Amino acid sequence: MAILANQSTYISSSYWDRDRYGCRQAAVLSSKGTMNPTNGSTFILLSTGIAGTDIVTTGGTNPGSERGTWFKNRYGHPRDKAKLTLVLRVPQHMHYLYYDFQFFSAEYPEYVGSKYNDKFEVTVNSPSKGVSTYVCDVNSGNFVLDSNYIPGTGFDIFAQSGNPNNVDYVDTTPRSPGADAGATALITRGGESHPVSPLEEITVTFSIRDVGDNQFDSAVFIDNLVFSGYARTDIVTRKDVEDLNGEPYEPGDIVKYTITISNIGNLNQADNPGNEFEDLIPENTTYVQGSATATSGSIGFDDVENKITWNGEIPSESSVVLTYEVMVNETLHNGTIISNQGSVYWDSDEDHINDAVELTDDISVDDGIDLDGDGETDDDDPTEFSIVSFEPPSMVTEDFSDDEPGGIATQSYFTRTWFETESEKRGNSFEVVPDYHYSTSKAFKTQIRASSSPQYWNYTFSELEGDISWWEIMFACGNTSEDADLYLNFKDEDNHDVARLKFEYTHTGTMLPTDWVLKLYYWSPTFGWERLHTNYIGWYLYNGWYKIRIEKNGDNLNYSLYKGTDDLMDFKIDSQLSYSFSNLEKIEWCSTKNPVHCPVFFWDEHRIGLT
Repeated sequence: MAILANQSTYISSSYWDRDRYGCRQAAVLSSKGTMNPTNGSTFILLSTGIAGTDIVTTGGTNPGSERGTWFKNRYGHPRDKAKLTLVLRVPQHMHYLYYDFQFFSAEYPEYVGSKYNDKFEVTVNSPSKGVSTYVCDVNSGNFVLDSNYIPGTGFDIFAQSGNPNNVDYVDTTPRSPGADAGATALITRGGESHPVSPLEEITVTFSIRDVGDNQFDSAVFIDNLVFSGYARTDIVTRKDVEDLNGEPYEPGDIVKYTITISNIGNLNQADNPGNEFEDLIPENTTYVQGSATATSGSIGFDDVENKITWNGEIPSESSVVLTYEVMVNETLHNGTIISNQGSVYWDSDEDHINDAVELTDDISVDDGIDLDGDGETDDDDPTEFSIVSFEPPSMVTEDFSDDEPGGIATQSYFTRTWFETESEKRGNSFEVVPDYHYSTSKAFKTQIRASSSPQYWNYTFSELEGDISWWEIMFACGNTSEDADLYLNFKDEDNHDVARLKFEYTHTGTMLPTDWVLKLYYWSPTFGWERLHTNYIGWYLYNGWYKIRIEKNGDNLNYSLYKGTDDLMDFKIDSQLSYSFSNLEKIEWCSTKNPVHCPVFFWDEHRIGLT
């Protein structure tokens, strides 16, 4: 009942498979990955393994061995098999039987052209017309989809080695190359045109079986078993879209369209006068020159009318796959909708004139399925997508929590890398560490000597499409028993100073070895080094966490020093240096001293304000 277009034709049915634990080789489903009913609310899946498992590997594990579930004589006969038999009464005036199917196999692409190919077979026994049979396997020439185009079906598996031509360990991580399974296009009213006669009882048998071995599983989607009064050419087409830069769809991304045109009838579609396919390049996109491809026929780009054209024949029960790429225009606003449909022109009455038009995924047909989640079932266009335009943040943070200890630090915002540190030089510490931090699990440690200076933190604020307005960081300083200093020189792309800080250890003349204390200065273009004060005696910095903030204030710079995050200890306003703080590109870390016991600094919760 799950697959009959007209349930009144049903007389009886039976099902059989080799699974000794129950009928697990068949399943009635309402959806699975790219599979959806073509009639009604359900379809069936027959499999040489367990039908409906998430991935075609032993026990449904992920990753698996690429050796499918097996039930009988793993290395001998009999092979795994599943068979559904229907006894139906042909309605009045009906002369042909059709059905929708899609065949999936993990034997693709390894065993194309070999004896190891599972078979999907349909046999129709008509008392008046005799027995007609249709067989599909990986050698049938109809396999046009690989793992990339069938997500969620259980056959979206990829060779971990990247080479799908061997028996591999597989997983569901997309690789190119590496697709290690495939499928035919969805063939509606396809297979053989099985002749029958009105009002007779016929027997229809669907079967799928292993051939050569039990190692690789296959499955077949079946739906919409329907009677028709005549044989014909019939064209269906599907169009899919993929963001080659990865979703979300953003300005500047390259988008790939894939159009599958299938002749599901039993008569050939000829290459008639005029184009067999046309597709206007979507508004707000630009065609990528030379990107159009076709598995047969001739494809081209009409730059006058800004459209893709294709000419060619489509033999009965076969498909052609067309692809082309466009670039999303850079200036689009957030939420811009990009949508288009192509048109297939074909001959419906065999007069060698393309008189019929088939739209890619005709949204005028209400199939009862809500693809785009808007609550409507009659307006779905699978190739419609919405632009997510990058909006510059007002603040970004590097807290080092996602960086590896002992290595450099990097930080990105929506895949845009705006911060990266230099690798440490011999004699310095300049690395991410887990052992001492402020509010997260890691921090950045520095020990800088003159002999190994300078080291750099690098910024790329152009990636964030904004200018820096303030800079701040949490830091902790250690005591030392030697003469030492640390300079942070904030520089633009031309190596000009846009701000400067200095940490200087001073001898106080008290008891060794704790008679060195730390002072913090900023550079004033008028007065030279100006000291920032603390609440401690002598305005020194002792062990503990502090925050330093530099902020643009018109033509001036504000300098703020906090104990912890919000206990303000000193605030100074001074003139901006000769070059604008807005053009910060890097921080140069250096020293004028070479202490044996070099002071240690830890840096955390680094924030940047942007305009």
